[in-house]
Amino acid sequence: MKTSFAVAALSACFLTMIATTASAGPIERACLQSDRDGASRAVCSCIQQVADQTLGGSDQRRAAKFFGNPEKANTVWQSQSRSDDAFWERYKSFGSQAESYCAGI
Repeated sequence: MKTSFAVAALSACFLTMIATTASAGPIERACLQSDRDGASRAVCSCIQQVADQTLGGSDQRRAAKFFGNPEKANTVWQSQSRSDDAFWERYKSFGSQAESYCAGI
C-alpha cells in the first residue's frame, strides 16, 4: 500500500512538472534558456505572466528572440518602419510593467 501511494505521488509530481514545462510561453522559455543572472523559474514565470497580459502571441515570439540575440532588439529599436515602431512601443510597455510587477522576486 505504501509503495502504491509513493508511486502515485511521484507520478503526480512528474505530470505536474511536464504540464508546467509544456505550458511555458515563449518569453518564459527564452528567459530560462538565457545565461542572464537572476533568470530563475520564478522570475521567468512572472515575466511570462506580464507578457500574457500585454503582448499577443506573435509579439511574444518576436520578443523572445531578444533573449538569445540582443542585437535584434537594437535593430528593431533603430528601424524606421511603422510596424517596428508600433512593436517597440508595445515591447517597452511590456518591459516597464514586467519590471514593476516582477521586482523583488
